[in-house]
Amino acid sequence: MKNLVISFLILTVLFLSFSCRKDFSTIPSTGNLTFSTDTVFLDTVFSTISTSTYTLKVYNNSSDDIDIPSINLGRSDSYYRLNVDGLPGTSFQNITLRAKDSLYIFIEGTLNYSSQNPLYTDSIVFDSGNKLQNVKLVTLVQDTHFIYVHNETDLDTIVPYFISGAESRKIHYLSDDEITIFNDNSNDKSIVIYGYCGVPSNKTLTIAANKKIHFHKNSALVIEKDASLIINGTLSEKVILEGDRLEPEFSEISGQWDAIWLRSGSKSNIINHLSSRNSSYGIVCDSISTNNSTPTLTIKNTELYNNSNIGLLANQTNIIGENVVIGNSRTASFTIINGGTYDFNHITLANYWSESIRSGSALQISNINTNEELKNPVFILNARFTNTIIDGNTNKELYLEKNETDTFDYFFQNCMIKHNGTDEDALVDFTDTNHYLNILKNADADYLDSSLNKFYIGKNSELIDQADPKKANRTPLDIIETNRTLAPDIGAYQHIVFPEEE
Repeated sequence: MKNLVISFLILTVLFLSFSCRKDFSTIPSTGNLTFSTDTVFLDTVFSTISTSTYTLKVYNNSSDDIDIPSINLGRSDSYYRLNVDGLPGTSFQNITLRAKDSLYIFIEGTLNYSSQNPLYTDSIVFDSGNKLQNVKLVTLVQDTHFIYVHNETDLDTIVPYFISGAESRKIHYLSDDEITIFNDNSNDKSIVIYGYCGVPSNKTLTIAANKKIHFHKNSALVIEKDASLIINGTLSEKVILEGDRLEPEFSEISGQWDAIWLRSGSKSNIINHLSSRNSSYGIVCDSISTNNSTPTLTIKNTELYNNSNIGLLANQTNIIGENVVIGNSRTASFTIINGGTYDFNHITLANYWSESIRSGSALQISNINTNEELKNPVFILNARFTNTIIDGNTNKELYLEKNETDTFDYFFQNCMIKHNGTDEDALVDFTDTNHYLNILKNADADYLDSSLNKFYIGKNSELIDQADPKKANRTPLDIIETNRTLAPDIGAYQHIVFPEEE
């Protein structure tokens, strides 16, 4: 009993001593805070669009708990917002920071563009008077045109069949004034599309060289029946399509927007010098136009990169392609379904997707009926690929599938095809000269950097001077306008000497 009493007294004394400690008393800040950075760059944003959230870490390296009298934004009317110690606002008083501890400040903003000063600056000010410290905030703001679905007036809906589980979405049809914006060379504003925006029947959307078009999440540009899309980029002034997140960390994130969708019956679509990246589907091209002899799409000098599903999806359509590079995609670079007519020359299909497990081949061709609603369908396939690379990081980058009744006519000439293993599929028999001629199997392309979609081929490439010269004369310049007629290489690029690494 005596020992129990003594133990109780000892515990009581210890408790009272701890409760009387001075650990939680503070002293005023001496102005010796340190920071994770002296300037927070909130990167580039569009006017009126919120930035990402950025983090500043504040350190108290002293042995004392301190009290920061005030933390404020420098501007009284700042476009920035803060969150300090879990509290949102723009001004904070008496913030306690423990000894040898740190404090997180989260920063974001919604900024308005100023043509006089597009670089918006402010600062986070700590304390005041002689103890003042500050951290600069900097954001570059771009002016832009916004085109978006008007929920109260846009009543038409559309279902993107190619996106798994997609529900109907409202669509905004471009007015004549909005169509004009895309072809206005005198205006260098970017264009940001929110939602599904469409070109109505009997209208043509022409996109001028050097235009930059950004898409918000779940957004697409749709070309309707009897409408046309004309993209007029040049080598030095490509048309750029990408997501609307401009921060560097989003530069290689796939699936930021849905697609360019050329719907059934759209006609005479022409794409030249386009660079598209980070979508779900780069381009979806549906059934043939009313004039079967005219291609639904003619695509040249175009790059489709980093798609979370497929780079080019062709659905029973008619496409002519030259100098096209379709790179890394989670499923396939190029998929043909339900047959159609295709003629491609000097194409690079190289799929080295590494973000997750791939579920397809670089080139997939099928005339199996995937549309059960069609009555008495005919799925004839006529496909020609010459001087083409079909390559990637799986064992078999060419997949062919035919139905039992319709014509399945295909021919590969002077192509490099990656295809390992002893496949017994009669459709992939490289000795069958009715379908394959001068095939390089599993050759080393010697890419500059396949992980970054840089599919230039180097001086050690086995594809050098292996293209068919007659077919090369049809496309005499490569995608960067190098003459290829004398000794043509397979693919969209003539070989180059890679720069030496520093």
